[in-house]
Amino acid sequence: MSLKAPVGRAASARKYDLLSAMMAFGLSAGKHERLLVMRLMALITTRYNWQRDELAVGQREIARLWCVDERTVKREMAKLRARDWVVVKRHGARGRVTVHGLDLAQILRDTRPAWPHIGPDFEARMSEGTAPVAQSNVVPLHGLPEITAGGEVWPAIQTQLRESHPALFAAWFSKLDEVERTGDCLTLAAASPFVATTVARDYGEHLLRAAQSVDRAIRRVEIARS
Repeated sequence: MSLKAPVGRAASARKYDLLSAMMAFGLSAGKHERLLVMRLMALITTRYNWQRDELAVGQREIARLWCVDERTVKREMAKLRARDWVVVKRHGARGRVTVHGLDLAQILRDTRPAWPHIGPDFEARMSEGTAPVAQSNVVPLHGLPEITAGGEVWPAIQTQLRESHPALFAAWFSKLDEVERTGDCLTLAAASPFVATTVARDYGEHLLRAAQSVDRAIRRVEIARS
């Protein structure tokens, strides 16, 4: 898949393709992830500068747009940075807001499983190199935490997550360990209650999909909270 920025004569179509991919992905995800995608789409459509790849807007303005408080904005933007959909281009200083950009390549990689929901024509067009993306800032594999040994299926699941979601693996999944596998349930232990809560609430679907790709008999993934 070639990487083309959404500028030039075909810019409008490429922008709609990107937003369509995000929409299909969000609609197929759980409620927390769906809301996160919708919030990013709101920022893109109202405040994102496509020509300069810049999202320069303060937390107070984002909070007003999202109808939430600034603590929620801080938490949600951290999630977007953790998955490499949003990247910091310039940190805020002396009263200036932090300038973010989009890793469009990572967004398309993550949303690709949802492309068939739009239709075969969309999937074919995006796969043939018309993807509206710029250079990727994805974390290289050699910079990621190592796979931890032990457990019945956890090492294989880690490998799946490390390859498909490297930023999330580094930030969250690498902080989990297998406790036991009982029947159709895999139980994991988290490094802290915060990690347990965040993974269960925001990234549980990623975890379950990876677990089922290793063993289809797994129907539940539980995270023990210490």
